[in-house]
Amino acid sequence: MTNETADFGPEAGRTLDAGALKALAHPLRVRIYNLLGERGPQTASTLAALIGETSGATSYHLRALAAHDLIREVVGRGTARERWWEVPRGSVNVPGPQETSSPAARAASQVVMSEFFRLRNDSLMEYLNRPQMEQPEEWRDLGLVLTSRLDLTPEQMVAVRNELKGVLDRAADRYRDQEGAPGTRRVSMRTEIFDLADGPDRHASNDTSIEE
Repeated sequence: MTNETADFGPEAGRTLDAGALKALAHPLRVRIYNLLGERGPQTASTLAALIGETSGATSYHLRALAAHDLIREVVGRGTARERWWEVPRGSVNVPGPQETSSPAARAASQVVMSEFFRLRNDSLMEYLNRPQMEQPEEWRDLGLVLTSRLDLTPEQMVAVRNELKGVLDRAADRYRDQEGAPGTRRVSMRTEIFDLADGPDRHASNDTSIEE
């Protein structure tokens, strides 16, 4: 996984402690963290323009995130008055509400996870609804939104999960140093796998794919 990754699985690199989790547990901070991952390094001013806040507000939230090493200043870029910030390279594991030991930590986890997945869904819907004419021709019809439903054992699910993660990890290792290279654009890579609750239509569709 690359530096913009927020990973909710057990294979992540850094697991957020209670302090970092509480520092991130603010919708605007999750949005700032997400934007830094999606768009690369930003300043308080550029973030303010993107989200419709004042630079004073974004600067305050950036400092709160930096205090827990969730983001860092870009070395050798910017000035004392205009600092650039980035998300450190490496995956991050956000403990789920059921994994936390205190009510405050559970509440923080719920805020972070709900906001993260809301933003994730928003970016997917933006892609699905984007008029083709707004896409450069060489980037049209390259996306893939694929859903498959299978009956798996726990061991098989772990094997599939690890295979999917391996594909993304190898891609990240191969292309991680291309930021700003000619002809590149920031690409979001996602994979989801989870068991479905039993229901009356559980076996109605055994393997269904939707492609975009």
